[in-house]
Amino acid sequence: MSEETPDLLVTRTDGVVEVTFDRPHRHNAFTRDMYAALKDLCAELRESADVRVLVLRGAGGRAFAAGNEISDFLEQDPVAYEDWIRELLESLFALPQVTIAAIDGVCVGGGLAVATHCDLRIASAGSRFGYPIARTLGNALAASIVYRCATVFGEPITREMLLASRLVGADRAYAVGALMAVTEDLDAELTILLDGLRAASPVTLRATKGQLLDRARRLEASPAGDTDLLREVYTGPDFAEGVRAFLAKDKPAFGS
Repeated sequence: MSEETPDLLVTRTDGVVEVTFDRPHRHNAFTRDMYAALKDLCAELRESADVRVLVLRGAGGRAFAAGNEISDFLEQDPVAYEDWIRELLESLFALPQVTIAAIDGVCVGGGLAVATHCDLRIASAGSRFGYPIARTLGNALAASIVYRCATVFGEPITREMLLASRLVGADRAYAVGALMAVTEDLDAELTILLDGLRAASPVTLRATKGQLLDRARRLEASPAGDTDLLREVYTGPDFAEGVRAFLAKDKPAFGS
């Protein structure tokens, strides 16, 4: 059974819900409406004992998701919007179902935040990962999102992504354990993974997820003052310049 919401395709089959981000013309960049639909789905799944797995993927073969639509940040308080997105990510991370990011192509910015808040990640060989925001928008991430990335990819690669603005290939991501598989046939790999999860004990899976969630909440909680830091960044000159350059399709000229 398939359902279509704005820029999301939701398919339900045999205990599995699959969500496809369907904006290939924009590399599946997330809009507020897409986040809202995903948030509503997470609220539904939280109460569903019939669904065992949630799969997230991007349409078009070029991107899982490439960041967020910048115009959405301009239509509201950007710090409040960032906090709202963080709440959605925490809701995704806390789901009792096993969550899988099936990645085919670019997975950056908001796309990487979503992928790192899934339990498992598989990817095609050409996929790339990163947070190149220091070269593009001049904004910052909530601390808990940075910490989650460091947990998944390790601190050295997280520093490389954020400080050097470098994208990391699937081979390196697999080498550090951020991916459980790199494959030339994403659908076949996903089928094998789903078959294994369907045969697994749901009691074991939910208990293990609860234990890991408790650990992550203690180790990855944002520090006091993080909201103030984000407000300083989002109201500062670099973010204004980043937005100007992005909308003008220009190269930003950040200050010293």
